[in-house]
Amino acid sequence: MVNLVAAQKPLLYGLMKMAGVQPHLVEIEPGTVMNFWVPNETIKKPKKGEKNETPTLTKPNKLVVVLVHGFAGEGIVTWQFQVGALTKKYSVYIPDLLFFGGSITDKTERSPTFQAETLAKGLKKLGVEKCILVGFSYGGMVSFKMAELYPDLVEAMVISGSILAMTDSISETTISELGFKSSSDLLLPNSVDGLKALLSVATYKKLWFPNRLHKDYLEVMFTNRKERAELLEGLVINNKDTTIPTFVQKVHLLWGENDQIFKLELAQNMKEQLGEKATFQGIQKAGHLVHLERPCVYNRCLKQFLTSLLENGVKN
Repeated sequence: MVNLVAAQKPLLYGLMKMAGVQPHLVEIEPGTVMNFWVPNETIKKPKKGEKNETPTLTKPNKLVVVLVHGFAGEGIVTWQFQVGALTKKYSVYIPDLLFFGGSITDKTERSPTFQAETLAKGLKKLGVEKCILVGFSYGGMVSFKMAELYPDLVEAMVISGSILAMTDSISETTISELGFKSSSDLLLPNSVDGLKALLSVATYKKLWFPNRLHKDYLEVMFTNRKERAELLEGLVINNKDTTIPTFVQKVHLLWGENDQIFKLELAQNMKEQLGEKATFQGIQKAGHLVHLERPCVYNRCLKQFLTSLLENGVKN
């Protein structure tokens, strides 16, 4: 029987290419490969008859925006409604973090720091010298870490449905309030009922899909389960080890006001912790998956922030 989700992938890939991006594998180092969707104009394919059949890369010629996905879907699935809205004015890059999409490593490290280091190395290999990060959920934590480690690379951040770091107290409280046994129980469902439960807490409006579609999504999107479970374990840190970094970048918190996973109070507390560099904007009638539930509003808010950066001195 045909997997309906897998069958839609060629269509999504085609739409992404029409929107202005295409996939490109980058070898970070032997044993570690990261897949990126990169701007069409940065890839020059060899002409027929040329000896060198490997595409050559050129540096982006517009302000770079990097869209960093969360835990339940790879890059272009997460950001499918944002890509086309941004590519006309910006050079858009969509990575698949390690163990998502086509990205893989033989290293045993599983921390957000390792994800951030790998992503930064990949972007530099693609010719990206400066960028704006847009991070959602797990991708937001990776983005925070990348901005902390590479201030010369990251100029600003937009963060949705995420926190600075997943402390053991936040993890325990969040999972308990949502009625799950563990983060893996929530974020790595292995049944149709488990996926329905995840979608129920991640969205404001209750969505209905046939069980067949849920089953097909589980088969396609929740691969590398062992490694992803290890990523979740590597995410949680002890409360005693937490520090609030001093970011040199502007941080815009763009939130679904009905987020049940990382609630509005967490976002507002984080804004206070980050200080004057941080701004907050809430989107009504939207949950954790704000960019998918209300994409038009989300895109408008995102573009307003990006425009403000250009107006205040960030260069293309």
